[in-house]
Formats: sequence, C-alpha cells, structure tokens
Amino acid sequence: MREAIPGLHHISLTPDKLLAGDEVIAIVDDDTSIRKPLRLFLESHDLAVVEAGSAAELRSLFGTARIALILLDIGLPDTDGITLLPEIVADHPGIAIVMLTGMADLEVALDCIRKGADDYLAKPVQFQEILLVVRKALERRWLMAENFKHQEDLEKANFRIQLLHQLSLKMNSVYLSTVELDEILQAILVGITADEGLRFNRAFLVIFDDEGDVLQGKLAIGAECREEAARIWAELREKKLDFLEIVQNIKKSCLNGDTKVTQMIKSLQVPVADSEHILIRSAMEKRSILVEDGHADVPVDRDLIDLLGEDTFVVIPLFSPSKSLGVIIADHFITRQPISKNNIRSLEIFANQASLAIDHSRLYMEMEDKISELEDVTQELEKNKDLLVESASYSALGQMSAQLVHVLRNPVTSIGGAARILEKKIQDEKSLEFVHMIVNETSRLESTMKDLFDFVRQPKAEKKCEPLHPLIRKTLLLLQPTLIKHSIDVELDVPGPDPILEMDEQLMRKMILHLVRNAIDAMPDGGTLTIAVREQRGWVTMLFSDTGVGIAEAIQERAVDPFFTTKTYGTGLGLTLVEKIVAIHGGNFSLTQKTDGGMEARINLPEKMLCSFGI
Repeated sequence: MREAIPGLHHISLTPDKLLAGDEVIAIVDDDTSIRKPLRLFLESHDLAVVEAGSAAELRSLFGTARIALILLDIGLPDTDGITLLPEIVADHPGIAIVMLTGMADLEVALDCIRKGADDYLAKPVQFQEILLVVRKALERRWLMAENFKHQEDLEKANFRIQLLHQLSLKMNSVYLSTVELDEILQAILVGITADEGLRFNRAFLVIFDDEGDVLQGKLAIGAECREEAARIWAELREKKLDFLEIVQNIKKSCLNGDTKVTQMIKSLQVPVADSEHILIRSAMEKRSILVEDGHADVPVDRDLIDLLGEDTFVVIPLFSPSKSLGVIIADHFITRQPISKNNIRSLEIFANQASLAIDHSRLYMEMEDKISELEDVTQELEKNKDLLVESASYSALGQMSAQLVHVLRNPVTSIGGAARILEKKIQDEKSLEFVHMIVNETSRLESTMKDLFDFVRQPKAEKKCEPLHPLIRKTLLLLQPTLIKHSIDVELDVPGPDPILEMDEQLMRKMILHLVRNAIDAMPDGGTLTIAVREQRGWVTMLFSDTGVGIAEAIQERAVDPFFTTKTYGTGLGLTLVEKIVAIHGGNFSLTQKTDGGMEARINLPEKMLCSFGI
C-alpha cells in the first residue's frame, strides 16, 4: 500500500472550499509593500494568510501554522528561494508552492518546476492573476488528496478481498482444530479493527456454548491492541505473507494475550432463554442490529451498554445453514465515528467467514468424537469376538474332556487296582517289572484324569480370611521329597506382617503346587526356586522365580493355553488351572522370561479390606 503524504492524508475538502479547517497560505517576501496588500486581497476572498519576511521566519511558521500553500519569493535576504525550495519539498511534502521573482527567465522557471514548485510568477503581477494561480494550485492539491484517498481505499479493499479469499480457501480445504479456529477468529477480529481492514475501534466475539444454552464471550480486540495490530499488519503487508504466515504472526502478538477487553467480554453470559435480549434476538433472527445512542429497533439491554461502556455499536449474527452460532459486536469506542450501512455490510462479510470457521471447527470436533467412538466400538467388538472364540474353544474342550473323564475313569481305576493287587502277589521279577510299568502308567493316567476333571468342572470357591505365609510353607512340605530328589533349593522371601487374604485354601494350595511342580520340571539338573511375597496399595504379589531353562519367547504367550505343553509327559493344563484359580480370586497372572535365565510367574491378588482388619 502506498505511503501517506503528510498534509494530504487527512485533507477533507470540497472544490469550493480549498483550505481545510485551520490551514493557511504563507506569503514569504522581504518586501512588506507587496506582502501586506496581497494578504488583504487574499483574505478578502476567504483565504487565511500568514506572512514571513525571510527563510528563518518561514521555518518558525511551520511549527505554529498548518500551511497549505506558500507564495515564495526567490530573492530572500537570508537564503535564496531556489535553494530553499528543495528543503521545503523534502521536509513538508503535500504543501503547494508558487514561486515569485522579479526576473522573467524561462530557465529559472523550469529550474523551480523541476525542484518541486507547482507554478511560477514573474513580478510585477496582478493580484487577480496571483489569486487565479493560487486557486489552481490548491485545486491541484485537492485533486491529489482525493486521488490518494481513492487509491488508498482501493488498496485497502483489495487487501480485504485477498484476506477474505485466503480465509475462504483455508476453510474450504480443511477442517479446523480448536487451535486453528482461535487463530482464524483472531485474524478476523484484527481484519475488523485494523486500518487496512474495517477500522472499527473494538471487536468482540460472542458464541454459543457446546450445548447451545448460553451465549458466551470468547475473544476481543480493543484499543490496547490497535497500535500493535497496526504494526503487525504493516509488517504483513511489506512481507507479502500468505494466510498461514499471517495467523502465525498474530499468535505472537498481544492479540493472543488476556487483554482487558478479552477479560471483559469473557464475563458476558446470556442464556438462550432470555429471548428478548438484543444479542439473542440478533443470533436467532439472523439479522444485524445497529444501536445508536442506546436505541435500536429492539429493546437494548442496559447491562450490555454498561459492560461495553458504549451506547453506539452494531451486532452482527454468526450462523450456519443449520444453527445459530453467536454474534460479533463492533464499535467506534475511541473515534466516535458513526457506523454507516457500508460499515455494516463489510462487517457482515467478515462475520460470514467467522461463521464458516466456527462451523468447520465444530464439524471437525464432531467427526473426531465419532471416529473415537467408532474406534472404541471396534475394539470392543474385537475383544468380544476373541472372548466368544475363546469361550467356544473352552466349551468344546470342556465337553470333550468331560466325556473322556466319564468314559475312561472307571476302566483306568479298575486296571490300576488290579495291577496293584498283582504287584503284591507276583514273585517273578520279570513279570513284576511289567506289573510295575502298568501301575506307574496307570498312576500317570489317573493324574491326567484328575487334571482334566479339575479343568472341566466349575469349582465353587469357599473363601475365608486366611494368612498366606503358612499356606505356602505347608504346600512346600508336601513337595519337599521331590525338591530334594531334584537338588532344588527353595528360598522364601516372605517378610512380615503376614498378609490376610479372602481365599479358598484348597484352590490356592493347588495353584501353588502347580507352580512349584512347573519350576521343578524346568530345573531337571537342579537349581534354585525363589518364592517372594510383596504388599503394595491393596494388592498382594506372589513371585515364583526359577533358574531353569525358561520358555522360548515365541511360545510364551501360549503357555497358559489348555493342553499346550512342551514336555514329553503332561497334560498342559497346569498353568491353565493356575490362571483359572487366580481369576476366581479376582487377580491376574503373568509369565516373564528373566534376563539371567529362567522364568518368573507373577500372581497379583487383591487384599480385601475386611480381612485386613480381621473382620
């Protein structure tokens, strides 16, 4: 945008009134016999005049008078007029200059014009001719001011159009997050208040809350940010930044702070039930309302006037095709200028952009919520699907196992009983060896049948408050011979006090037996089994750590699957039963490979409050 020329930027003239306000014409001539009558002549034609007899006096006049035109004599006592001319043009652009000289020299005239003079008169000259030249020079000055003003208006309009175009592109290409929405709304409010924009002194954004029940103040730009806003927009203009760079610059300014006007507008809350409130009416009726001197075509809330400290303002609605979004309030709080229809129409264009931004942001938020809900539903469906598959598998295994137990239990028991009787009666060592084999394999089958029976039945836990440490010690006594046989040392790390758990003692003993047997199987050449108990935040943790061969990472997750085993002998139900017993007690079970070798089984059980207090 072109730079303002001092003396022209704020001229407001009409062709029949060539001097504005307190502007004057300066006659600079050392001959008083010319100055005085010429002054009287010009004043008789309604032109204000001041005098100076030298360059020094003229310089002092610049500090006391608004000079519009200078009648400058070339021959001054202290400075040559041709030498003074470039100084005036450089220091006071916008002032018209007519040179006066006693020499009718074309070269001198052309030199004066080249150095910035508007015209040239040779003495002697008639006052009427001087008046004609003065009028032409002032008219030319007026035309320059008008041209500058129109050029400035065109450039400002072009700037606003470019901004609105960039806003439209931004909002038509993407949905807006909450952060992006705030940035765009700030850019819109700056566009409303900046000199390059609509030049309102203050702008307030008030929008409905998420439920649509209350109109709530959100953002504002006021007088305290005008200088900052002007600086920002001048910088943006010079750098020719695009829209994304514009909002990034605005984020760094005072517009992003908690200014007084922002604090003020955030205190504004109007319930939608107050249907006669001017802001609610503007939002719901989707029409702009101009308030002048506290009056409008609808009742004006006195509290709103008191809050704004202003009785002349305009309310512009924000709305999407489906709903009302809020309003923008704008005023000329400082300049006190009237709000014209053109101001309102231009403001409505900016309000449309704000409406689009808010609507796009809410659509984006709703889309994000829907996506999140769909993801949750999908996860739940996947989880339920896995549970259904697992349940179906367990059901099939349970039915098969129940049938096997029912069909095989009696024959196996009969074979085992007969073999044990024969074992006591047969004396032949060769035959006795075969009988021992039958007894051992029958015992193995009976153990398998027992595991199957435990797996398929749904035990009803009979829980009581029992101490944990004695249960661990008693269970280890049952396996003491086996532990000694396999050269396995047991380390108990069970510091007091003894945790009291609400548990089924038989099931818990069975769980500990399975875990210890599993550790024994993992250490065929001996090793160390460490059993530790810890209490933390209402949970009791049992840790069974061995120094055995461990489980390969590839099959670790399948270790608790029914009938899965890596052993030559065994049903693969041990860890499955452990997990089942832990679940019955409301806990969780996990297996992890230790960095130094071996496995660690972790059981977390809830410590019941009633048991903790011995109730």
